[in-house]
Amino acid sequence: MKESFVNRLTQLSVRLEELNQLLSSETVTADLDMYRKLTREHAEILPVVELYHAFQQSERDIQAAREMSADPEMREFAEDEIQVGKENLVQIEADLQKQLLPKDPNDEKNIFLEIRAGTGGEESALFAGNLFRMYSRFAERQGWQVEIISQSLSDMGGYREIIGKIVGHGAYSRLKFESGGHRVQRVPATETQGRVHTSTCTVAVIPEADEISEVELNPAELRIDTYRASGAGGQHINKTDSAVRVTHLPTGIVVECQDGRSQHKNKAQAMSVLAARIHDKKMRAQQAEQAATRKSLVGTGERSERIRTYNFPQGRVTDHRINLTLYKMDQIMDGDMDDICSALMAEHQADLLAAMMV
Repeated sequence: MKESFVNRLTQLSVRLEELNQLLSSETVTADLDMYRKLTREHAEILPVVELYHAFQQSERDIQAAREMSADPEMREFAEDEIQVGKENLVQIEADLQKQLLPKDPNDEKNIFLEIRAGTGGEESALFAGNLFRMYSRFAERQGWQVEIISQSLSDMGGYREIIGKIVGHGAYSRLKFESGGHRVQRVPATETQGRVHTSTCTVAVIPEADEISEVELNPAELRIDTYRASGAGGQHINKTDSAVRVTHLPTGIVVECQDGRSQHKNKAQAMSVLAARIHDKKMRAQQAEQAATRKSLVGTGERSERIRTYNFPQGRVTDHRINLTLYKMDQIMDGDMDDICSALMAEHQADLLAAMMV
């Protein structure tokens, strides 16, 4: 094991002892915010230190077996024990390396999912609807909640744009690699000659900001317009100025929300989406700086980047970032995305590990 890893693990072991003493204090709950912070840190460090102790125990077991091998009668047994111990060390070290990977502070957050039709007209809008259903079904499989924040319907029932909120523990960690360009190849419903067309959609996965104040929304930098909502929704939604458009003047980011029945709710939703987009913009700028120093194996996440192709005639889904091809189109479009999400996460972890080894 690298010396830098050993030093880091030693520091964590010492810190765990400090946390145990702090948490055993009778006055620890006097400051509940500090108590929650300490318990969260303890929960993060404990499994790492336990693995490190298991690694040290395996090293001791191997040493004991080597001493035992000096006895001819015990040599065969000792060699078996040494082999088992070495295999344990390899596995534990791999697990430790994963535990020491940098944590994404957004991983456990809820997300805003934004899907926009691209090239391909109505077919692109229909595919946007297919994608939103795919992500919604995936969310349902995880026990997460899905809420539509804003939508713009196309003439044939698809979406020119749809923004949804997915509420669930770890939503961002599982779906953060979905940002980018999604391409579909299939025969559109409007095609009379049976020819395969290519259309595109863009997907953006944005972690929800913890607090709007975290983004420092200055009222002087906002332009808020209200207007009459359009589309289905009954008499109330069509006869009052309940729809809200918020423009962040410094960045030019515009958010519209009209699905809620009240102007107050639509404004709150729009401000929440705006805060998340500004937070996402800052986060991507930081990631771009980091990406300049190392190659990202799972792509940059830029929305214009083509990341995946859905070929319906061949029943094939290909993720171009990791050269993964799966022939299970129907299952994936029905929300069975575990194979894709797990492969992307594994590649991302491998990239982080490679960077740590430099």
